Amino acid sequence: MTTKLLLLTLLSGLLLGPHSSGQETKAGSASVAQIAAAAEEMLAALGDGQRAKVVFDFKDEAQRKRWSNLPTSSAKRAGVRLGDLTEPQRDAVWKFLKAAFSPAGYQKIWEIVQSDEVLEQRSGRKMFGRDEFYLSFVGKPSAQDPWMIQFGGHHLAINLTLAGRHGTLAPSHTAAQPAIFELEGRTIRPLGGETSKAFALITALDDAQRKQAILGSEFRDLVLGPGRDGQTIQPEGIKGSALTEKQREMLLDLISEWSGIMPAFLAKAKMEDLRSHITDTWFAWSGPTEKGAAAYFRVQGPTVIIELAPQRLGGDPTQHIHTIYREPANDYGVQWWKR
Repeated sequence: MTTKLLLLTLLSGLLLGPHSSGQETKAGSASVAQIAAAAEEMLAALGDGQRAKVVFDFKDEAQRKRWSNLPTSSAKRAGVRLGDLTEPQRDAVWKFLKAAFSPAGYQKIWEIVQSDEVLEQRSGRKMFGRDEFYLSFVGKPSAQDPWMIQFGGHHLAINLTLAGRHGTLAPSHTAAQPAIFELEGRTIRPLGGETSKAFALITALDDAQRKQAILGSEFRDLVLGPGRDGQTIQPEGIKGSALTEKQREMLLDLISEWSGIMPAFLAKAKMEDLRSHITDTWFAWSGPTEKGAAAYFRVQGPTVIIELAPQRLGGDPTQHIHTIYREPANDYGVQWWKR
């Protein structure tokens, strides 16, 4: 495939994604019953052996926690690998993901996968790329019983637990390398909303507020990243009660870049919860405050912990970004099913 053709193929995928036809169920509008039905439709497109690879017992704690930011060559995944599917089967997976997540969430997932494809093309290393992403379910798709959707690979671990009318994305890892890239004159930023909204918030603070928000230490990675389940840290920075109403709205809008990956009915419920705790939610910053610089930030409240950390492993840290979304005491939705 020529470079030009590759770029056109990637751009087409970024702009439209698989199954962009208006004949489908609108992404983000689905109920949990519709998501479960979409999962069953996707499973029906697979062979018996492939279906067996997708669905794990809900009590399988090893699979529940089998997610990472590392390439699959370093951290083995289980489930069905996209590179092992036929084109119609891959389309069925993407159609399911479109039904299971919000339009913005689906687009973010798609762009992160395409970012990894760009990394594979630039590096020539086959451990990267869209073939190396896996889909699995912990538990059988259900409108009432708890189950979990896992989709991920290098720089992506989406873990959506559904339990009837309840659901959570915690814990989930979104990242990108490259974090900014050009395709046929179009700039793609999979985590652009997260970084732009964070810089807008730190800029909106006055000098006294910024002094509270900015931490004295440098953070080179996520504190509560993969492998840190059940851990917590002391809140730091500026508390929501010290923000103006407009600044609190900006903080909520920043958080929505993560909670908004979920389907609309879950995202709405989570944002209502976050709004009720906004005065007890902290915003902390480490690094330069000039827009576009490499800076770490953290949001921490009674029911949410979010981090974004540029990776200082050589090269431009603004082009390699990791994030984590967690919920204290409710990772994997344990408050709804674990007794």
